[in-house]
Amino acid sequence: MADAGQVGDKANGKSKKRKPRYLPHNRPVKKGLYPLRPGVEGFFLTCDGGRERQATREALALVDRFFEELVDGKGSDEKSSTITSKPLNKKILFNDSDSSGSDEEPESHEEEENIENHNEDTDEKRAKKQRLDGDMKKGDTTALPDESERVDAGREKDDTAQHLETDTKGDDTAEGVDADRKKDDSTESNKTEQKSTDEQQEDEFAELYDRSKRRFASLDSGCNGIIFVRMNKSSGDPGPTKIVEHLMTTAASTRKHMSRFILRLLPVELTCYASEEEISEAIKPLVSQHFPADGASQKFAVLYDARANTGIERSKIIDVVAKSVPKPHKVDLSNPDKTIVVQIVKTVCLIGVVERYKELAKYNLRQLTSSKA
Repeated sequence: MADAGQVGDKANGKSKKRKPRYLPHNRPVKKGLYPLRPGVEGFFLTCDGGRERQATREALALVDRFFEELVDGKGSDEKSSTITSKPLNKKILFNDSDSSGSDEEPESHEEEENIENHNEDTDEKRAKKQRLDGDMKKGDTTALPDESERVDAGREKDDTAQHLETDTKGDDTAEGVDADRKKDDSTESNKTEQKSTDEQQEDEFAELYDRSKRRFASLDSGCNGIIFVRMNKSSGDPGPTKIVEHLMTTAASTRKHMSRFILRLLPVELTCYASEEEISEAIKPLVSQHFPADGASQKFAVLYDARANTGIERSKIIDVVAKSVPKPHKVDLSNPDKTIVVQIVKTVCLIGVVERYKELAKYNLRQLTSSKA
């Protein structure tokens, strides 16, 4: 019956259109993470496939923890020196001193002295009062002035009282104006202080919600099993290399389990586009920092790995990086002092320099903290 009705509607030219359905229903579309881009520094991590979200949380917590340890370690020596220089208020007990009863005796003597002093003060006050009463009685027995003198004295008193009243009124009005001005100034200052505190709180909340102002934030790498944590480094803060070295050395010494999903953690001091020209130009300041031409000769090696990029030849990138290091330093693949790690993810090249790469289990956190290591 329903089919017959539909056929009849089509024949009559009345065709019912289905209501379009779009997803999501009047809801804002959630934006993904900020993509990995050139010009940032931070940390390159690998994890189990499908566990990127859990590994990102662990990575942010770990990096923040060891960053705070480095910062607090610098200030702890200063704090301890300042605290020890201050004198300490200690109670010294001698061997000849008696028990608590001997300590209470001087207090009782002091109380008795205070009571005696108080009694002396009261006696002096009573004597002064008696003297004043005698003077007043003597003044009453003196002869009284005439009536005319009394009238003139009363008029003079009235005039002086009026002048005093006018003066006091003027002073009161002046004091009132000054008080009003002070109140206005205080209210304005309070308003400015409240505004300043409110603005500071708003700025703090804005920094918390703004990813660009966070110290550590995750960026979307676009590959499974790969995480990148960006570091917003300010002047005086330890860099990614120091943080990772501190983390790995503590993990190797304590053998304490730190993470469940993170596999490898490497510092990234430089990011650029994955091309020979860009890499050769961008790596110059990094090489001058770790391999100065005037310094002692060091042995180095280049580690290369690429993901989601098949258009770049491995040998060319390794040659570009190795040639950028000046001559006093030599290549040694078996026992290098420093290792230049080059990671290519899609179209972005990540470069970092690490020490003791093989000794620290190739910076594999799980292997370092495992019982077999």
